[in-house]
Amino acid sequence: MKQVVQNYKSGELALLDVPVPGCKPGGVLVRSAYSLISTGTELMKVSEAGMSMLGKARSRPDQVAKVMQSVATNGVPATYRKVMGKLDSYTPLGYSLCGVVEQVGAGIDEVKVGDLVACAGNEHALHAEVNWVPKNLYAPVPEGLAARHAAFGTVGSIAMQGVRRGEPQLGDVALVIGLGLIGQVVVQLLAAAGVRVIGVDPDPARCELAAGLGAVACGDPGSASVVSSVAELTDGHGVDQVYLAAGGGSNEPVELAARLSRDRGRVVDIGKCRLDLPWNAYYEKELDVRFSRSYGPGRYDPEYELEGRDYPIGYVRWTERRNLACFLDLMARGSVDVEPLVSHVADFADAVGTYQRLKDGELKAVAVLFAYPDRPAEAAGAQAAQEPKVTVPAVRRADDPAAGAAPTRRGGPVRVAFVGAGNYATSMLLPHLAEREDVTLAQVVTTTALSGANAQRKFGFAQAGTDLDAALDDPAIDAVFVVTRHSSHAELTRRALLAGKAVFVEKPLALTEGELAAVLAAVEESGNDRLQVGFNRRFAPLLREARKQFGARSGPASVRYLVNAGRLEHGSWYLKQDTEGSRFVGEGGHFIDTVSWLLGADPLSVYALTAPGTEDLQVLLRYPGGSTATLSYLTSGPGSFPKETLDLIADGRALRLDDFVRASVYGRKRWVSSRLPKARDKGQRAEVNAFLAAVRSGGPMPVPVESLAATTAATLAVRASLVAGAPVALARAQ
Repeated sequence: MKQVVQNYKSGELALLDVPVPGCKPGGVLVRSAYSLISTGTELMKVSEAGMSMLGKARSRPDQVAKVMQSVATNGVPATYRKVMGKLDSYTPLGYSLCGVVEQVGAGIDEVKVGDLVACAGNEHALHAEVNWVPKNLYAPVPEGLAARHAAFGTVGSIAMQGVRRGEPQLGDVALVIGLGLIGQVVVQLLAAAGVRVIGVDPDPARCELAAGLGAVACGDPGSASVVSSVAELTDGHGVDQVYLAAGGGSNEPVELAARLSRDRGRVVDIGKCRLDLPWNAYYEKELDVRFSRSYGPGRYDPEYELEGRDYPIGYVRWTERRNLACFLDLMARGSVDVEPLVSHVADFADAVGTYQRLKDGELKAVAVLFAYPDRPAEAAGAQAAQEPKVTVPAVRRADDPAAGAAPTRRGGPVRVAFVGAGNYATSMLLPHLAEREDVTLAQVVTTTALSGANAQRKFGFAQAGTDLDAALDDPAIDAVFVVTRHSSHAELTRRALLAGKAVFVEKPLALTEGELAAVLAAVEESGNDRLQVGFNRRFAPLLREARKQFGARSGPASVRYLVNAGRLEHGSWYLKQDTEGSRFVGEGGHFIDTVSWLLGADPLSVYALTAPGTEDLQVLLRYPGGSTATLSYLTSGPGSFPKETLDLIADGRALRLDDFVRASVYGRKRWVSSRLPKARDKGQRAEVNAFLAAVRSGGPMPVPVESLAATTAATLAVRASLVAGAPVALARAQ
């Protein structure tokens, strides 16, 4: 197998062929999926190895003291041979990984072959394809937690032990000095514990990252903003705790800690920084200086780490292993998010080059992962953890003999009920209906009487009320428009389908896989597939004309869709992600549906990435026949830039759409839309017309239910892919 090693004498790094370790009793053999490079501890070790012998001695005075003791005991020649022999040998790197159990040793019964585990220890969780890990240095990975995230378990345990040493309480104010990998995790742990956190780091990018992860204020160590933030948040008393997560030879962190701490505050050293305590400053405030020893109780105790002797929970609540399991649980429940910390994922085969780029400063990173060739996506028993699947539920169509009868309607105008009368309904849908003679606006149902009365007055509804059941039970109603907040779409759609109504529901159709399954179960139960989701862009006249001009396609296509979504205003209900779903879930279906319509197929898989500290998304969609689409959903762009631009290239031709204002096709002949439209027509009128025509005639709906379900499942799969850190297959139920 391969393992990353270093020669401390010469500084050489190598990916060495070494034997696979045996599986000893009291532990498990783990095949690595991802291992984490500590850009602080490990790079310091790599840098030290590149120093001269004098430089090494200066950087490690503790080791020099040991050498001098050995000289006094054993003499110079013997000590020299011993030191040179130790220096001129390969040593391992790494201490945090996640992998799959390949073999279980005697005495182990809580895990089995194929289980995903997070592992710790600079002797057992190494950058190697296979490691033997003793019982107290691994923990099972909770279901649903991605392997690449579980690889942060050891680093998380170090940060967690530091936070525990600070003994924070609800409402405290804490200062985190050093916003590297450990510091960023400390910020999140403190924020999750109800502590207001101020971050300090000379790197503006790291300050911005910490602010996005929960810090209420961040700044340079010497900035006045940090001092003013501390004064404002503590009423001038100073912070309750300071967490030193910095490294290097400067004494500035401990001096800053003294200045900004309150009387009898606590200073916790987690990193490895210079600690020349200014006596007067620490004495006058009677500051409590504490050290945090790595992952927690049990560290450096061979009986605990190697022999598996646990400490009774009644005496030691949080041990190394319990800290590890706790941090994994926090990640699985979404209380801590390490994905924004991942700056780079490198193939393990490029380990030496990755270290060199980090050392040279070519690769600037908070956290770097090594991805191993046999990671869980290809490992038995771990498929679900690494490459989850979102199932698109099967849809039994109305013409299936086993299904119930589809709803029928009498002649005359289509009688419509609206559920919801907010801004979108009143500006984008109702104006297309109010003047039509073939449509009767029968009822409007709203949660507040006033909004219903306003819609009745403006658009001429026959009735306005707040009772949904009355509208659904009315046999004269042919179609129901659901234009409410996102969280209610699936349930209202389900009820309307079961009531035998044709349904037009604004996107999204559902916020979860369970909601989607419930809607499609209603289609099957009722035999009513008269459903349309407000994916209007496929109906836009300009885009339809461009597609016509492009012509039929024979080979695979490549699509690039750039969406400059912009920032939301403060107070927007779109920000209520806990109840209304993410912004992308609410809007992303538009763009996926547009691509699927252009390609004439539904996506097979989804792979999503997000930029650290932002809501920007990059989504890669894979389609049948080798076609692919890249969807860039950006919230950080300027408002002056167009919202939507789309390019499709296939068969030596290209189609371009510029924000529904201009379109062009390039090939043997070039076509450009003849004139600029008076307004951007994104297809709402044509979409409503197509829906009403289908309701009136009883013919097929404009978009098959299967496609609506596939688009919704693909939209939901973006979040699943972000959590898993891997592509998500869209499996069709049978």
